[in-house]
Amino acid sequence: MELKGKMNHRNWKGPALLLFFFIGMMFCLPSPDSAQDDPWKKIDEGLFWAEFDPPPRFPATESKVLVTRIDPRYYAFKLLCASEHERDRFTARGWCEKMNLIGAINAGMYQEDGYSNVGYMKNFAHVNNRRLNSTYQSVVAFNRIDATVPEIQIIDLKCQNFEEMKTRYQTFVQNIRMISCRQENVWSKQDNRWSLAVLGIDKNGNALFIFSEGPYSGHEFNNILLSLPISIYNAAYLEGGPQASLYLSANGIQLDEVGTYETGPEGGRIRATPRLLPNVIGIKRKF
Repeated sequence: MELKGKMNHRNWKGPALLLFFFIGMMFCLPSPDSAQDDPWKKIDEGLFWAEFDPPPRFPATESKVLVTRIDPRYYAFKLLCASEHERDRFTARGWCEKMNLIGAINAGMYQEDGYSNVGYMKNFAHVNNRRLNSTYQSVVAFNRIDATVPEIQIIDLKCQNFEEMKTRYQTFVQNIRMISCRQENVWSKQDNRWSLAVLGIDKNGNALFIFSEGPYSGHEFNNILLSLPISIYNAAYLEGGPQASLYLSANGIQLDEVGTYETGPEGGRIRATPRLLPNVIGIKRKF
């Protein structure tokens, strides 16, 4: 009887160890659900893109929100102005092809002369618009001089001292603030809706090139951005309607987006052809 007991113990030990091995493997391997939950698709090191469905309570539910996430450790940001380049204007794609860029988005809205930004704009020694617009409360800044500041940021003029920050960067583009440094939606409600091009910064310091062909009011779109899993820190409005543009081409992935005509309370959308843009923010791989 004693021998039989020992044999049973040995027989039980092998299958039990095998069972524990398989259970351990199940916990170590990533689940299919967790992989599906990650919306980001890798284009290259430090460069990702994702498409998001807007929450069902918003009107343009058939149109996805496109976000490109750019790590400034791997990519340099370039401000390209027609006023600095023989007054030649190009589509977002045209600027990329001419200047050998991976991607580009509107730098901001422009005045009736077709060249001047609506707010302050400076790129190293070139000044496109020297006037700081008192109604626009965000300034995109990059090409840093001081290594103690982020490589790119959106300066919130309600939270930061712009005169101090002016000494720390070489490039500035002033635009309308959308999401504040406190992650607040600072736009009021309105009826008109349009396509949007937006620049955001996430809580890890990545730049976000954001585009929606589907029309939203600024207030609606801010609430969408704050609800998405993109860790947005703050955001600036770049352009809307048919002028809104985003282009990216890298590693077999191509995004070529253009806005639609603005809508009023009665609705109505007409897709536009790509517009010639006087000013864009582009990206180029550092190494």
